[in-house]
Amino acid sequence: MSAPFQTAFPIMLAPMAGVTDMPFRALCREMGCDMAYTEMVSASGLYNKNAKTKLLLETHPQGEPCGAQLFGGDPAVMAYAAAWIENECAGRFTLIDINMGCPAHKITRGGEGGALMKNPALAGAIVGRVADAVKLPVTVKIRAGWDKGGVNAVSFARVMQESGAAAVCVHGRTAVQQYCGKADWGVIGEVKAALTIPVWGNGDIFTAKDALMMRARTGIDGVLVARGALGNPFLFREIKAARDGKSVAPPAIRERVHVALRHAAMMQDYKGARGMIEMRKHIAWYMRGCKGCAILRGKLQAVRAYGELEELLLGYLADSAR
Repeated sequence: MSAPFQTAFPIMLAPMAGVTDMPFRALCREMGCDMAYTEMVSASGLYNKNAKTKLLLETHPQGEPCGAQLFGGDPAVMAYAAAWIENECAGRFTLIDINMGCPAHKITRGGEGGALMKNPALAGAIVGRVADAVKLPVTVKIRAGWDKGGVNAVSFARVMQESGAAAVCVHGRTAVQQYCGKADWGVIGEVKAALTIPVWGNGDIFTAKDALMMRARTGIDGVLVARGALGNPFLFREIKAARDGKSVAPPAIRERVHVALRHAAMMQDYKGARGMIEMRKHIAWYMRGCKGCAILRGKLQAVRAYGELEELLLGYLADSAR
């Protein structure tokens, strides 16, 4: 099976629950992101025809390079869900990605997500069944291992390749680490050296320099940006410029505010009042490190409508210019 796409060193937005919805993916695409992923979609939710699960698969009306990320622990259910996506969402997704790295207890306690790092045989069966069920490329996102004593990314990734995966993304932490400590880029390089399919890297990409350093140290074929993109979709244009031997200035406070307001308007159109509640965390991320951001965060808790947010942020912008 061919690689998911042929862009030289793609720069991608990693799947993040509660973050990578359609509005945020659209903003990141505008900033230079080559491809983004949906939030994690439950295979059993699709199997049981859960309406809320299906909503996670909504894509931009004008189309977007997007991967649908599934999680689950039953090969047959995962194959059903992947085939459902391919048939019911025809033409809307670039690939099917299987989550084998999520460290959240509510996911791993059922043997799903990062817990699959402890069960390569089951993980391989899942990939094989899904790959047989769809024509879309099937990729896998994994961790360095389950815990410090079980770092098995290289052997695990070989099983993914042998089972039909078109690419593997490696997060350089164990599942038990969650997001603590420093990502081990060395294990990402070891996986890259061991496989013939594309290997993408993930973990501690907060600047354009980080992305280029990971590429230089590991030889990866592409990079997935996760927490570094929170409140900072501008990072994609910075990485893309650096990849191409150029540089761009970081966003000024005015641009941060206006992009945040565009994001909020999109969220209101997409999710209504609930979108404004969800925007509180995004605004806190956009304004992180700016003067007076702690006071601003406190005021955000009272925001329930776009007009209130616009007044708050434009007032903040005016004050910061004095």
